Amino acid sequence: MAEDLREEVLRKAHEDGIKFVQLWFTDLLGNLKSVEITVGELEEALEEGVGFDGSSIHGFARIDESDMLVRPDPATFAKLPWGRAARLVCDVYEPDGRPYAGDPRGALKRALARAEGLGFTMYVGPEVEYFYFKSADTPEALDSGGYFDLVPPDEGSDLRRETVLALESMGIEVEAAHHEVAPGQQEIDLRFTDALTMADSLMTTRFLVKEIARRNGIHATFMPKPLFGENGSGMHTHQSLFYRDGRNAFFDPQDPLCLSSVAKGYIAGIMRHAREIIGVCAQWVNSYKRLVPGYEAPVYITWARRNRSNMIRVPMYKPGKENATRVEFRAPDPACNPYLAFTVMLWAGLQGVEAGYPVPEPVERDVYAMSPAERQALGIEELPGSLNEAIAEMEKSKLVRQALGDHIFEKFIENKRIEWDMYRAQVHRYELDRYLAVL
Repeated sequence: MAEDLREEVLRKAHEDGIKFVQLWFTDLLGNLKSVEITVGELEEALEEGVGFDGSSIHGFARIDESDMLVRPDPATFAKLPWGRAARLVCDVYEPDGRPYAGDPRGALKRALARAEGLGFTMYVGPEVEYFYFKSADTPEALDSGGYFDLVPPDEGSDLRRETVLALESMGIEVEAAHHEVAPGQQEIDLRFTDALTMADSLMTTRFLVKEIARRNGIHATFMPKPLFGENGSGMHTHQSLFYRDGRNAFFDPQDPLCLSSVAKGYIAGIMRHAREIIGVCAQWVNSYKRLVPGYEAPVYITWARRNRSNMIRVPMYKPGKENATRVEFRAPDPACNPYLAFTVMLWAGLQGVEAGYPVPEPVERDVYAMSPAERQALGIEELPGSLNEAIAEMEKSKLVRQALGDHIFEKFIENKRIEWDMYRAQVHRYELDRYLAVL
């Protein structure tokens, strides 16, 4: 089968007139990396991989163990929308042929293997939000539009359309695209697929959004909260588990909410471990400027059927569409490393399924309107309020360490500690405005 796929890639490259192939992989933080080869080197790259210096990639090897290989996954071959170039997503290996413990894509593959051992496949469908600004120098929104607006003019519509067409040309299906709530804010919803394919597709989406904007003299950013007083950008992540026979493991027509015991255990798992996994799903200092009350982002660890103030929402079941039964985790943002984020979500959900965690009662009221005493009486916890708090929770988590493996777990926390220390040492504009004249 692998040989057949390699032959198919070589045939497609020839038919499409490809001259260059970009070999993509990600570093610890989800930054896209690439080495480009000529099509004449493609056959050897598919068979043997391509070597690189891992010590130069963040979160990878030390200088004394730097030799590594990227091995293309032939199933990911796709022609880029411009030039005579294509891309292949790669896995990272040690020179002796062992999968590299620090490869984020490898971490997700290990989590999916765990799910497979339990009889499940994970499917994911994210809503990807981002902003268009007039330049990278200052956050001046491209337009003043709001949610679903055409008037005032949605000046990002042509860029969105070009991006959607580019995504579809690379085999990535898009369900919808529209203007979001904040000025200059956009959303592209990707159609459900298996988690590994979706993580690859998210990396491609971020690349295409930014590159198409750049080619049009616009700056696109996935920064979670670039504008004070406006909604931030989230990545509401719809997810479900399917059995090997193709049945949706989350669907039970006898349940009042059409949710199976598997779905309820999965919800309970994410809720119980939310404080531990959020540092991976919202991994930047700026992520916690979004997770504050008043801007449609979750703060409290709750779930419900319709209530959009909750961290987990269950979209309404549509009769005859059992496969659409899913849960929506609203805490992640689009600047996360999708391989690692899907890994910890899946691990937490499976833990709830395996251990039979009881799901709390859904909260169909506005959680933000409750008093602290009401929330306490209902046992409602809060997500961490800062990266520092999130990483402290993650550092204590056996589940996250198991999910990511020792190497990624320790390197990730080390990086985030450095980021927090750099942030807290800065003097910010808020402090100068508030204190300089009066203290």
